[in-house]
Amino acid sequence: MDDLRSLGFDVQIAADVTEAARLISAVPADRRVALVDPRFVGHVHALRLGLTDPRFAAATVPGALTAQPEARPALLHALSTATAAVGAGVPMGPGAATATVTDRTVPGRLADAMDAEGTAVQRPELGSLTAAVPVDDPARTAAQSAVAAVDDEAVRLRSAVKAHDGFFTTFFISPYSRYIARWCARRGLTPNQVTTASLLTALIAAGSAATGTRGGYIVAGLLLLFSFVLDCTDGQLARYSLQYSTMGAWLDATFDRAKEYAYYAGLALGAARGGDDVWALALGAMVLQACRHVIDFSFNEANHDAVANSSPTAALSDRLDRVGWTVWLRRMIVLPIGERWAMIAVLTAVTTPRIVFYALLIGCAFAACYTTAGRLLRSLTRKAQRTDRAARALADLADSGPLARLVAAWGPRIPGAWSAPVVAFVGAGALIAAALQQPFGSMQMVFAAVFYAICSGVAVARPLKGALDWLVPPIFRAAEYCTILVLAARSDVPGALPAAFGLVSAVAYHHYDTVYRIRGGTGAPPQWLVRTIGGHEGRTLVVAVLAAVLTQHSAFTVALTVLAVAVALVVLVESIRFWVSSGAPAVHDEGEPA
Repeated sequence: MDDLRSLGFDVQIAADVTEAARLISAVPADRRVALVDPRFVGHVHALRLGLTDPRFAAATVPGALTAQPEARPALLHALSTATAAVGAGVPMGPGAATATVTDRTVPGRLADAMDAEGTAVQRPELGSLTAAVPVDDPARTAAQSAVAAVDDEAVRLRSAVKAHDGFFTTFFISPYSRYIARWCARRGLTPNQVTTASLLTALIAAGSAATGTRGGYIVAGLLLLFSFVLDCTDGQLARYSLQYSTMGAWLDATFDRAKEYAYYAGLALGAARGGDDVWALALGAMVLQACRHVIDFSFNEANHDAVANSSPTAALSDRLDRVGWTVWLRRMIVLPIGERWAMIAVLTAVTTPRIVFYALLIGCAFAACYTTAGRLLRSLTRKAQRTDRAARALADLADSGPLARLVAAWGPRIPGAWSAPVVAFVGAGALIAAALQQPFGSMQMVFAAVFYAICSGVAVARPLKGALDWLVPPIFRAAEYCTILVLAARSDVPGALPAAFGLVSAVAYHHYDTVYRIRGGTGAPPQWLVRTIGGHEGRTLVVAVLAAVLTQHSAFTVALTVLAVAVALVVLVESIRFWVSSGAPAVHDEGEPA
């Protein structure tokens, strides 16, 4: 009982299942309830995992069962059909209530009944933790010995760290950041507060870099590293204290992008103070990083529930994962966030912004080539049957606007397994080639953008279930972002590149927001939002028209700035509305894939 009280529960005793059902029914409808066998023997953290994780409507460990408000009707129905139980105790506390029953099979039987009736019951992995309901004295002694043999606080600290993290994070951050997370938990700090502190630290780092002085660069590098320590700490705090929330999911998913983009802008401003214009490099680094991520996201969504035999490439990858040094090498060469931020911080302190961006572009380009080649080989060497869910996710990631949807509805449907990525590639290639070759202000750029919109619609006219159809969203991202970058760079208009940086940042936020909504199982942003901001082909056409029409000294910059502000306002307002609503998924992001 004391263990339950330490988790925030009050305790009441019920004589049987009927009384337990009555006590649970009396608990306010917006609170969690649970059943725990009074003979339960186990670690406090086992109970914490089973009874307090907010992500699951219902969960169970041996001897304990919990239900959140949405699962309470299923629990009460299971209780009403239970045939036997004896003594019980019901703890009720802040935000939750718990009932315990003496029959060790009752929580398990109720969990099975709820599963059978369609209410999923989560069963967390306990690992070395003990959770048992001994039936006699020898069993109780054995269970108590098992509890004494394992330090559940040490297990709790270890489990706060992600199992599959990068080399730098695993060996240079997590060994001490987990203790910072525990320190924060014991002082009542929340993951959201730590996430916000990480953002503020990164913004100060960006401001230091913007000074353009060697001292400013050194301070910026140190603050960026400290921001990353806090970035790791917030997730570890969420896992340590099981403080998962909708707001936390949104903050964690978006602040990493805000921090990195702000830091790029700070470096570009600092370089400009020294007479070096690196805005094109900053924007190029952002474009390459965003395209890398959408390749990861698209491939993972396309194969999320694919049914197929493992490919030879996947088998080779599994064999390499059994060799220790290859695991770390493969994690490092994809330049995950820990390695990337460490490289940026060190190079900022000892070199120049131009060298920082050169290193970023080279490293990210190599990582993109490595991961894309591996995914292409996997896709070509396995015959996967992709589901309607995967096709829907890829269509959402494509971000098709009204023009592409109109063409998809009324245009031709080209047969062939590779038709979608080929058509998308042709349209994107023609668009980028026109941006590179045609004089700035040429109407040929507008015609190329129209051709791209038509190709975009044709590419998504059929369900994206082909082996390489996961390439379609990355091709669209590359076409839109690169077109904005090239037109701004070739305009030779003061302020055009910073304005383009802002526009790509706003659009990229929308695309990351789409990814994290899909990951949470709630689907893409509403269609009215996609229509309002034009879709990828609509925005590209607008930028092409602006470049052709506004050839005056500053008009193009002003137009890009207005477009960036408009897109950012619409996207941010809708995103904030969604992530703070009850419909958002209560998850904590486990970090970007690369």
